[in-house]
Amino acid sequence: MASEKFYGTGRRKKSVARVYLSEGTGKITINKRDIDDFFGVETLKTIVRQPLAATENSGKYDVTVTVRGGGYTGQAGAIRHGIARALIKADADFRPTLKKAGFLTRDPRMKERKKYGLKAARRAPQFSKR
Repeated sequence: MASEKFYGTGRRKKSVARVYLSEGTGKITINKRDIDDFFGVETLKTIVRQPLAATENSGKYDVTVTVRGGGYTGQAGAIRHGIARALIKADADFRPTLKKAGFLTRDPRMKERKKYGLKAARRAPQFSKR
């Protein structure tokens, strides 16, 4: 019989991650690729593993993730958010630990839109007196 799966959605900037936790050996798969193949930088791998490390569940759950949109940093943040939400569904006792670490808070910072008359969101054309 298949083990129970816990689901969590994580978001960061333009990235959306759908995270499934199932009991296993601690294997993390992102878009059908191993975490080491998906993220080249060690910092991003650490960010993804933070909620599991904080709740001492590094080797207890297999993590399957589908992530779309944004860049690598945003995707890593979205995965972290999704794992934290899925862990709460697995065991509600993890909530205070994850909340204190700040993994449950959706980071609201987004790219500011470009305004007309400017070259970018705030960058104005170069000024010349003559």
